[in-house]
Amino acid sequence: MQARTQAISPEFPEEILIALNDRIPQLHDLYRVNITTGERTLVLENEGFVSFVIDDEYNIRFAARITPDGGLEYLSPTEEGGWEPFMQIPMEDILTTSLLWFDKTGEILYMIDSRDRNTSALFALDLQTGEQTLIAEDPKADLSDVMVHPTERNVQAVAFTYERKHWQIIDESIAADIVYLSTVTDGDVEVTNRTLDDKYWVVAYIMDNGPVQYYHYDREAQEAQFLFTHQGELEGLPLVKMHPVVIESRDGLDLVSYYTLPLESDSDGDAHPDEPLPMVLVVHGGPWSRDGWGYNPIHQWLANRGYAVLSVNFRASTGFGKAFINAGNLEWGGKMHDDLLDAVDWAIREGIADPEQVAIMGGSYGGYATLVGLTFTPETFACGIDIVGISNLVTWMETIPPYWAPQIELFATRIGDHRTEEGRALLTERSPLTYVDRIQRPLLIGQGTNDPRVPHRLSLTRLSRRCRRGVYLLRMHCTQTRDTASPGRRITCHSLP
Repeated sequence: MQARTQAISPEFPEEILIALNDRIPQLHDLYRVNITTGERTLVLENEGFVSFVIDDEYNIRFAARITPDGGLEYLSPTEEGGWEPFMQIPMEDILTTSLLWFDKTGEILYMIDSRDRNTSALFALDLQTGEQTLIAEDPKADLSDVMVHPTERNVQAVAFTYERKHWQIIDESIAADIVYLSTVTDGDVEVTNRTLDDKYWVVAYIMDNGPVQYYHYDREAQEAQFLFTHQGELEGLPLVKMHPVVIESRDGLDLVSYYTLPLESDSDGDAHPDEPLPMVLVVHGGPWSRDGWGYNPIHQWLANRGYAVLSVNFRASTGFGKAFINAGNLEWGGKMHDDLLDAVDWAIREGIADPEQVAIMGGSYGGYATLVGLTFTPETFACGIDIVGISNLVTWMETIPPYWAPQIELFATRIGDHRTEEGRALLTERSPLTYVDRIQRPLLIGQGTNDPRVPHRLSLTRLSRRCRRGVYLLRMHCTQTRDTASPGRRITCHSLP
């Protein structure tokens, strides 16, 4: 069973709307829940929808379902209790176009839209006239954040995140506030909460070398007072900076990436180590997500032990326009892997990475990418760490969790269609299990026994059984040695017979 928070409204401080799939695993029904008593009331029995758009009165204004071609269709309820078409979103726009919220009147619908353009921009749609008005756009990045007045519900500022988050002011009444807040401390600014009279804000500063810092901001006094950090135990530790960089792929795509260096490895402060270092390529999951600037515990942990760390927004990552996302369609184990290799080559050319000591690791899609790295390009990486990665794309597609079933067409168009002979052939070709006998380097696998998305019997067991003699998975002997060149300890793993 899975529960999702569907809507929260200041009009109903004691009630929230949740989506729950306790009736049919594939579908989430909507319930109104009293947060004090726990009493719930059925609002809508789901008929095949994947998402809903709710107003502040908890009215269901729109529902969305996946179309046979992998696109999305929004429908609006009729007075007769049925549904009628409202808006069609093509497959190539489905990850960069969506309906967001309503203004105070309920007649203006705000949405992000990438149709007839590349990056997603913020629009206001007049539901009476059908007129759509552009509010904000950025040619390099999709919309990533919005500041909305707590009661008027109008847009006041929008953010776009390419390498770092930057804000565009829409409502000049908050311009002075944003200017002042940018001077309080270093870090990317996020206004996390506001009182209904809008006199006081809670502001978070995202840092790369420390925990998130929270401040109480008095707008009338224009004064911010420090409150706390979200992880006090990180305060005062020798954490390091994260460096953004844009790496060009072999076919000309810009790969927004981030790397971290061990403390004291860069004596002249030029963001390059004094000598090439062992490096870990950390691949994000999804793959329809992205890496960003900020405190990254894996980066800090590895850098503390003497490793350079690199994370790459390879094609199919979100946030950089639909063309970048769709460049990853049917490219699992293909051009998506080429992007990772190009980033490693860049790190070697820049003197950041020792070419003989580059590891690859990641979870979910990142785990799959690790297995691809050790099977498709077995001599590139010194070792790999696969965390809940997919070894066989065919069986993975056949055993997705029930609540993913409504999105099967999306997966089929972006990864490969296991229901067709051609699609199964592609999925088999891009499955690390097909080439498991090529593995030459140590591989450590982490797998959850009860993982519903990547069952261990489909990833771990089969990979182990088909691994050729002389390569040993799972059983790793790890030792700790102090690295005199860098603070902290380095963990060295060796395969065991």
